[in-house]
This record gives sequence, structure tokens and C-alpha cells, in this order.
Amino acid sequence: MRALATASETPVLFGGEVHEGTLLLTEFVGVRTNGLRGLTVIPASGLGGRVIERRRAAAVSDYGTASAITHDYDGPVLGEGLRSVLAVPVVVDATTRAVLYAARRDASPIGGLTADSVIAASRRLAVEIAVRDEVDRRTRMLASAAGNTATIPDSSMVEELRSIHAQLRDLATRIEPAEGGRARELSDRLARVLGGDATEPPPDVNLSRREIDVLAVVALGCTNAEVAKTLSLRPETVKSYLRSAMQKMGVHNRHEAVVMARRMNLLP
Repeated sequence: MRALATASETPVLFGGEVHEGTLLLTEFVGVRTNGLRGLTVIPASGLGGRVIERRRAAAVSDYGTASAITHDYDGPVLGEGLRSVLAVPVVVDATTRAVLYAARRDASPIGGLTADSVIAASRRLAVEIAVRDEVDRRTRMLASAAGNTATIPDSSMVEELRSIHAQLRDLATRIEPAEGGRARELSDRLARVLGGDATEPPPDVNLSRREIDVLAVVALGCTNAEVAKTLSLRPETVKSYLRSAMQKMGVHNRHEAVVMARRMNLLP
């Protein structure tokens, strides 16, 4: 919100996530009162409710007299002195997951660069939410696999879990640090679960996160070009990470590098 406020020079910004169809306003920049804090907005009610239901942006230049919306929330909106308001949905898999608002205390329409900035921010947020959903889904799969300790996974399950491990590490590089750290911790846990009687890594072997990321994809049988595409790297960069990892572990080829990384419980 703060970055968007700087980029768009919009006086007031606010928004929140949608839970089970209801929007809860939790984030604010530029407000003067507490009237909007914690406000819940239901579908089809007010400007935000309209946006939740229709899954597309909408704006009014004079909130108090706008005929296209209901006026369930006039109290807190007008109490904040807002007149011109833009609401933009954050849509993931055809479902509104959050709403971002930009607002002014005069009747000047919100459009142009401001609208473009808010829409771009909503798209970025949609990607982050989609990634977070995928991390959560794979977390549940990991918990299920790790919790069933009485069952020895067959080869097809092992390969699937190795694929999950590689994708978790890839996801960790694409999301916010807190969630990324969580995804990386889960990938490490998965490596330990499948590692069995693994040796401890020698004290002088300390692979970087990116070296492990590359080895995780190499372990799936991918070529350097495929690794580069998966991790959004240049093929030359992939080769550099591989060379560095092999030198640290004292091995001479990709296969030995993967085997050694598994012995060190760095890969499942």
C-alpha cells in the first residue's frame, strides 16, 4: 500500500482480503479516522461489494450520491470525507480474493496513471496469492506424506515428492521473504524425511540456496536448458551453479553431485 501510495500519489488507499465472500478492511494509508478499520463488506453492497460480485473494477466520483451502488457504508466512507473512490478486485481462479481502493476527498475522477497503478498492483497481488495457495496445497501434501511414517513410499511416490521438493524451492524464490522461508523450510524437511540414513555434510561443504535449487531440478532428470527455464535463469548461470556445487562437494559430474547432495540430506 505504501509503495502504491508513493507511485500513484493517491491521498487515500485501503483494502483487505476476502474471506468466504466477505471483505475485511485491514490495510490503510492516508486515513484520518478509524471508521473504515475492521469494516466488513458483503457482496453486492456498496462499491466494494459490487466489485466482489462482478470481479471487475468500478469507480464513483461522488460516493454519497452515486446511483450505481447501495449506500450501506455511507457512514464510515463519508465520515472519512471520501468522495471519489476506485475499487479494484484481486481475482484468483475466477474468485475475488481481495479488494484495493484508491480514494480522494474531492470529486475529481480517479483514472489515468492512478487507476493503472492500482490495477497493476492488484495483478501482482493476485500472483502472490496464487503462489501462496500453491505453497499451502503442497504443505498439506507434505504433511500427509511425512505423517504416514509407517508406510515406505514406492518409487512413484518418491519421484512425486522429489518433484514437490523442487517446486517448493522454486516457489520460495518467487514470493515474499516470510512465505519463501516457510517454503524453503518445508523443502528441507521433505529432504530429511526421505533421506533415511544420511551422512552429515562435511564442515567445509556449504551449498548456497541457489545451488541447492539447481540440484533439486537436476535431480528430476532435467537438462541445463530445462533447469534454466524452470528457475528463470540463464543456462550459463545454471552451469556456474553446478560447477560451484561440484567443486564444494568434491565430485566430478551431475549424477555424483545429486547422489552426494542426497547423502547430505540436502535433496530427497
